[in-house]
Amino acid sequence: MRALRRPRRLVPGDRVAVVSPAGPSPTANLEAGLGVLRSWGLEPVLLPHAAAQGAYLAGGDAERAADFEAAWADPSFAAVIAARGGYGAQRMLDRVDWVRLRGAEPKALVGFSDVTALHEAVALKLGTATIHGPMPAWSAFAADEAMREHLRLTLFEPERVQVLAPRFAKPITGGRATGVTVGGTLTLLAAGIGTAEHRESLAGGLLLLEDVGEAPYRLDRALTQLRRAGWFDGIAGVVLGSWVECGPEAEVRALFEDLLGDLGVPVVWDFCFGHCPNTLTVPLGLKATLDADAGTLAFAEPALR
Repeated sequence: MRALRRPRRLVPGDRVAVVSPAGPSPTANLEAGLGVLRSWGLEPVLLPHAAAQGAYLAGGDAERAADFEAAWADPSFAAVIAARGGYGAQRMLDRVDWVRLRGAEPKALVGFSDVTALHEAVALKLGTATIHGPMPAWSAFAADEAMREHLRLTLFEPERVQVLAPRFAKPITGGRATGVTVGGTLTLLAAGIGTAEHRESLAGGLLLLEDVGEAPYRLDRALTQLRRAGWFDGIAGVVLGSWVECGPEAEVRALFEDLLGDLGVPVVWDFCFGHCPNTLTVPLGLKATLDADAGTLAFAEPALR
């Protein structure tokens, strides 16, 4: 795997597009999150359907796709920030004119959870590194200062957070490995197998995985699907994030020890990214070195140029 092109870092005064590629956002949460972005000196702009409400989608598929396409194509926006996750990002991907967007200047894409599908599409279709990080309408965003600050530093001063060293990270399999980061929410990655965003190989990659609200047997099923699809053939290492509401920690860890312990590559557990308090912001598509014994992930260059 090769590192992808880096977007530029943000500076005060930048306009950033806020889109809703998946689920609708509670109005109060969205307003609070936009207030945080403004406090950083940014000018957040809601795209036309970003505040749309629905049963579980923020507007129609064509509308959500149009917002994302317009945001990425507009040179006045320095970043595209997903308001929240939920469900629905996969449904809009085929409606985006990716050929049109290939000529646009790369910009930071921020989000996680269901936005995993969008991270994969931007990486594969636009060759651009992205940011796996918290979103302004996520219920935990406004209340978690440490989470917000790590995102802010990644966007404005990325050299200050070039090495990630969460307090409780520990090895399942020790060792060091260098590769390009890729990944996100486990069940979203498994759902992408066989689609236009299917990866034939992750050889040389560092795979980041996390999820929420999935019973151990469903995690087993998704991870087994990735293994059978060849995702772990030649993998350099695995970084496991949070597994909130996925069952007892000992049971979930035992599952990963069973399914990943024979790979012969470094695997680190409890790396504090995903659906957890104080979640770390992690660049995707960039070269990094994993030290599973030390519990660190050190990037070769800052997330944004």
